[in-house]
Amino acid sequence: MLKYVNTGIVFQEIPDEVTLAINISNCPCHCPGCHSHYLWDDIGLPLDTNAIDDFLDQYGTDITCLSFMGGDADPAAVNQLAQYIHEIYPQFKVAWYSGRTVLSAQVNKTDFDYIKIGPYIKHLGGLKSPTTNQRLYRLREDLTFEDITYRFWRNTSVAV
Repeated sequence: MLKYVNTGIVFQEIPDEVTLAINISNCPCHCPGCHSHYLWDDIGLPLDTNAIDDFLDQYGTDITCLSFMGGDADPAAVNQLAQYIHEIYPQFKVAWYSGRTVLSAQVNKTDFDYIKIGPYIKHLGGLKSPTTNQRLYRLREDLTFEDITYRFWRNTSVAV
């Protein structure tokens, strides 16, 4: 069973979206340098369709996207929640951050509008670093995925 520890409305996880980030516990990845060690433990409240309903009752007018932050211990359950959101709440986008380098075969990628993959590797940096190993993909209308990681890289040169 998926469990979540906390949520937050964020503006930088998914470009052009106001996102409710749902932090899922019981992370099996244990990335060195992880900033969320507390998510390694099997703690929190059940993350199920009732929780999704509650989140959207509370935040639905303030957000455009829900993002599952983790869930690699049960990717099929994450996929089921993505399907539920698209079926019951089609106006919302669905994103998933997996710490894996490849998604589980239990996942139908096209059930997600955005997928971020890759473990955090400190010396490579996160998405804001051009040297990152992590990638953010956006689902296109033709059901292929476009790498939009570059959208996090700022041009630091200044024209004079």
